Amino acid sequence: MKVLVTGANRGLGLALVHSGLKKGNIIFAAVRSVADKHIKELQNLKESYEGQLRIIHMDVTNEKSVKQAAEAVKLTDQYLDVIINNAAILNEREKTIEEVDLNAVLQAFDVNTVGPMRIVKHFLPVLRIGLRQQVAETQAIINISSEAASLTNAYSGDYPYGMTKVALNMLTEKLSVYLQGEPVEVVSVHPGWMKTAMGGDKAPKDPNDTADNIYRLIENGWKSSQFAFVDDTGHYMDI
Repeated sequence: MKVLVTGANRGLGLALVHSGLKKGNIIFAAVRSVADKHIKELQNLKESYEGQLRIIHMDVTNEKSVKQAAEAVKLTDQYLDVIINNAAILNEREKTIEEVDLNAVLQAFDVNTVGPMRIVKHFLPVLRIGLRQQVAETQAIINISSEAASLTNAYSGDYPYGMTKVALNMLTEKLSVYLQGEPVEVVSVHPGWMKTAMGGDKAPKDPNDTADNIYRLIENGWKSSQFAFVDDTGHYMDI
């Protein structure tokens, strides 16, 4: 498979790159900065998996950057099989509604919700090339969401993150309807509480295990349901 992973230089994104490479996939690792200090681990992986890893510069908040990246992928590799929208920020933690910085809220929406929209807008045509050429067995758009997006289990705090992930789930539902006539699966995935910069050291899950689970979802699919919101093992989440 040819897989695009955003936010690929750390945390779950880096784990998704590593897991995909181990499976023999070609991975497009999208990062906002290509400075050596930010992509050192990706560069090490590129040397270990020669010919499988492409590191691409792309800022999900900049449509021109996303469009240029999509054109570069199309030019060099013709098509994609899977898009994994992983890039996200978690800001304004533990702020009350009276304390929250609304500019930070807008920033979160720009990265967490509008960012994936930009990606799908410009990379969906690259995905469709594989469909037209009938070279792709598995095609999917995976939006990394969160249990914080559940309206049923809403809690106070993390206003920007929770709101942006709810909106991301709506994007997933709309894409699922839009693409229902095409063999492209679309799903939002709650990856669990992981030991990452975002999740902290007390988190119980290893992002490498989550990454492996996500690839199993891509390969094996998930049971049909009214809503496309699952955890990394394929069990349905509360909307």
